Amino acid sequence: MKTFLKYTLASIVGVIIAFFIGIFIFFGVVGSIVSSSKDKTVKIKPNTILHIKLDKKIVDRASNNPMENFNFQAFKTENNLGLNDILQNIEAAKTDENIKGIYLDLTVINAGIASIEEIRNALLDFKKSNKFIVSYADYYTQSSYYLATVADTIYLNPEGIIELKGLHAELMFFKGALKKLDVEPQIIRHGKFKSAVEPFMLDKMSEANREQYNAFMGSIWDKFLKGISEQRNISIEDLTKYADNLSIRNPKSALKYKIIDGIRYKDEIISELKDRVNIKQNKKLKLISISKYKNVPKKPKHKHLVKNKIAIIYASGEINMGKGSDKTIGSEKLSSTIRKARLDSTIKAVVLRVNSPGGSALASEIIWREVCLTKKVKPVIASMGDVAASGGYYISCAADTIVASPNTITGSIGVFGLLWNGEKFLKNKLGITVDRVKTNKYADLGSMTRRMTAAERDIIQTSVEDIYDTFISHVAEGRNMTKEKVDEIGQGRVWSGENAKKIGLVDVFGGLNKAVEIAVEKANLEKYRIVSLPKQVDPFTQIMKQLQGDVATSIIRNKLGSEYKYYERIQELTRINGCQARMPFDIDIH
Repeated sequence: MKTFLKYTLASIVGVIIAFFIGIFIFFGVVGSIVSSSKDKTVKIKPNTILHIKLDKKIVDRASNNPMENFNFQAFKTENNLGLNDILQNIEAAKTDENIKGIYLDLTVINAGIASIEEIRNALLDFKKSNKFIVSYADYYTQSSYYLATVADTIYLNPEGIIELKGLHAELMFFKGALKKLDVEPQIIRHGKFKSAVEPFMLDKMSEANREQYNAFMGSIWDKFLKGISEQRNISIEDLTKYADNLSIRNPKSALKYKIIDGIRYKDEIISELKDRVNIKQNKKLKLISISKYKNVPKKPKHKHLVKNKIAIIYASGEINMGKGSDKTIGSEKLSSTIRKARLDSTIKAVVLRVNSPGGSALASEIIWREVCLTKKVKPVIASMGDVAASGGYYISCAADTIVASPNTITGSIGVFGLLWNGEKFLKNKLGITVDRVKTNKYADLGSMTRRMTAAERDIIQTSVEDIYDTFISHVAEGRNMTKEKVDEIGQGRVWSGENAKKIGLVDVFGGLNKAVEIAVEKANLEKYRIVSLPKQVDPFTQIMKQLQGDVATSIIRNKLGSEYKYYERIQELTRINGCQARMPFDIDIH
């Protein structure tokens, strides 16, 4: 008996010790991850070149979640940059005496077309400093080449590829797959262009959808050609001819038609950069990445802490009810953030940075209301990113001024409802039948196990029409138009920023910096500082949240890589609930 108790007690003590050791190791690992994610001050030496490599996905504001881009092999967080960081650092490099020029390394670029436009404009402004910009790539996509054209010199690998062929977009349709599965999409919509539901009811694009695609893609392509023409001194007619004939097939043809300035290997580029900054060839070239350069101490604009503030409120992702996340807009969190900015007397103006395809109509209405209330007491400027459409436009339309890139995708003023009928799927594919009991006639309205009745469809159609009427009324009020005019340009139609300005949906071309300039002017400020909202959660809390469930998402994202977007879109479908003010599609233009 004594032996039994001895071993039992030893086992219990062993378990307790192992538990505490495990806790110690766990917090040690968490501490290590948090420590690796913290920004460390970087010192910069004279004759340094800013190395801009845009191979990670560029978002408006990078998450401070250390687990989001954690490399388990290297056991460190791979720093992710937001567009705000990129723009601020290009601006800082312009006046930094230690930065002699910029090296654009553009083999891979992962950004939306409006974000590329903002970076391009920042680089054009940088050139006013008379510092050099050199671009090199093994492979130029059309987007990366458009960005590269701001450079003084463009180089391409001798065996590299450069694209100049025009834009194309592909839409996937699920009508046939749903038919085979015996799943019926029940669709209610308003607007002939509100084609969000077309993939579920058609097997090809409608003429109205094709019309809007041709219009906004043509507008974006024209902007590309104009920008390239201005910087490369090649006529738009010649560029169009090169694209139509696919004349740019290899580096030699690119050089022949003056699309590039030289054919070089990377070591030759490094050698040229050394010459540009007067470094001997046997010495190491001093390059600093933009992720490290953001940690270089910058000279403060003012000697003392400035009280007056401009708040940049970031609204990125699909619009849903609730708190949302770093990648989605939650009505509760965003409306609360706008409300706090309104009540904060030190915040003199608000820039609402919108990058959203829309989502829940009700969530959009809640956010819109807070924008309206804020507008009554201080200037509100909407800054549109890559996409600010449908619900994204809904929450922007009340702003005093709307700023967008010519390449922004916007509009899509329309509403739809989508309910699924899986009755035949359950019965024919799985052998499951459903019976029901209800206390009232419409108690099971919206059930996925039966088809809607004609009366139920009429009820939902009325709801969609009412929400659409509210939507266009808000736009008419915010944009000083008649409802009839908004309805004419609405109908769910998608517009490029270029076309949106012509029809009055946008006021000014520009990016986030332009929106801040307008906010400062309207608030009549001489001295101010920028605050970014909503406040980001500290890294430790982010990790704890990750361990509570988000870790599965991180694993899936890491495994799927660039294909994760398709998984994300399927997840978005499962979250559709109620009437939606959402973009008709997720746009991939190549």
